Amino acid sequence: MTVNTTQDPHAQQPVRQLGTPLRDAKRVVILLHGRGADAADILGLSEYLDIEDTCFMAPEAYGRQWYPQRFTVSVEQNEPFLTSALSLVDSLVMHALAAGVSAEKLVLGGFSQGACLALEYAAQNPRPYAAVVALSGGLIGETLDTSRYGKDMTGMTVFLGCSDVDPHIPLARVQESTVLFEQAGATVTERIYPGMPHTINEDELNWLGERLTSLD
Repeated sequence: MTVNTTQDPHAQQPVRQLGTPLRDAKRVVILLHGRGADAADILGLSEYLDIEDTCFMAPEAYGRQWYPQRFTVSVEQNEPFLTSALSLVDSLVMHALAAGVSAEKLVLGGFSQGACLALEYAAQNPRPYAAVVALSGGLIGETLDTSRYGKDMTGMTVFLGCSDVDPHIPLARVQESTVLFEQAGATVTERIYPGMPHTINEDELNWLGERLTSLD
């Protein structure tokens, strides 16, 4: 079958995996890299976390970006890349669920563009995920169109960590995303780090490590 990369640019992108094979894993972590990075880059977090019995999966974006414009422009300006990216994430989630991993043992996480993508997917496809971890990110769109999102996110755990002066992620959008998830019933942890550059810090990784360990 010929894939139309114009309409579905991420469709046949590689997915890299580390840790325990999916069939033997007690938990699964799907990690989404940021703009200009790749799957190997975000999978480096698995070495820091060093959690046993965990399958880490990371897809690689076509052209090293999930969508071409900023995440705060209209959704239409990031198509067809955004829909293609969401479809790729969905295929990985469905693969994990089909392998017998429950949503309660499934973590979606990402940095920057990947963080925004993880939040957007989870909001559009609510399940009682073990964690949705947004490291410097927020929900996508010029404004948040709540009609795109599920109304009941009970059982979902969400973490949003970001700087108060991040040059790429407006603080107001992080806070707006927190409110939306909370109002839909998710359990949300929001941590704002004064003066932090656009990066991932130890406190965020410690939160993720503790959450993964609690899933035994």
